[in-house]
Amino acid sequence: MQISFSFSAMGFGYMIEHMEEDDETSKGVPPWVELEYAHMRTLAGQGSHVHFTHLSSSSSESLKVKFANMPEGENLSEASCHQAGVLDLIKERLGGSLEKVCLLDPKAEKELSPEDGDGRFEWFLFGDDPPRDRTAELRVLGFPGRRLGPVQMTTDTALGVTKRVVQDKIPLDKIPYIDFPTVTFNAKCLLLGLTIAIYYPVRAGKRRDAIPLHGERQPTHPPTRDARATVRGFEQKF
Repeated sequence: MQISFSFSAMGFGYMIEHMEEDDETSKGVPPWVELEYAHMRTLAGQGSHVHFTHLSSSSSESLKVKFANMPEGENLSEASCHQAGVLDLIKERLGGSLEKVCLLDPKAEKELSPEDGDGRFEWFLFGDDPPRDRTAELRVLGFPGRRLGPVQMTTDTALGVTKRVVQDKIPLDKIPYIDFPTVTFNAKCLLLGLTIAIYYPVRAGKRRDAIPLHGERQPTHPPTRDARATVRGFEQKF
C-alpha cells in the first residue's frame, strides 16, 4: 500500500507517496498499482490534482505513459509524477510546518468530519492500515490525526471517502459501504470448471448511485496483497 496526502488550493488536491517496489520485469510501477492510481484520478474528479511522489525515474515514466493513454472525456483529475518525497513537498509548499497537515490514521482519536475541510487543515495525509501499519512511519513525526472509521480501506477508497467528507460535506456515518466484498469469476481449464472468488478484507464505499468506490457495479479494483482467493463450486466435467 501507499502513503498519500491532499492539499487544498482553489479546490482539493491529493498526493500519493509511492512505497511499492518497482516491477521486476518492467522496472516500472506494478500493473495493480497502475490501476489503483488511475482509479484515484476518477475518484478525485475534474478540478482536482493528484500528485504521485517518491517515484523512481522508471516508475515515473511508466505512470506518465499510463495516464497519457487514459480515455479522454472522462471525469478525471489532473495528475503529476514526482521523484521528490512527501516531506520535501511539505517543506516546499508549507515551509516544513505540519500544523495544516492531517494524517488519516486508524489509531487517531477523532474521526474525519466535514468541518476539517473548512480551513482547519490544508493537507490530508493517508497511511496504510494494520497489519503493516506504514502510517507509523509518519505518526512519529507529529502530524495531527483523524481516522476514517474502524475498518481498513485501500488507498484509493480512502481518497474517495475523504473527498466526499471534506469537499462534498457528507459525514462519515452517512456514506454507505460494502464491507469485505467478494468478486467472483469463472476460470475454465481443460477438464475442470472452477469458480474463483477473490475476497477483499477491506471496506469499499458506494457512490450516490450505489456504485462502489472500488469500481463499477461491483468492486473491480485489482487484488491487493492481502486479498485471499478461494475456490468454490469445484466440478469435474467429462
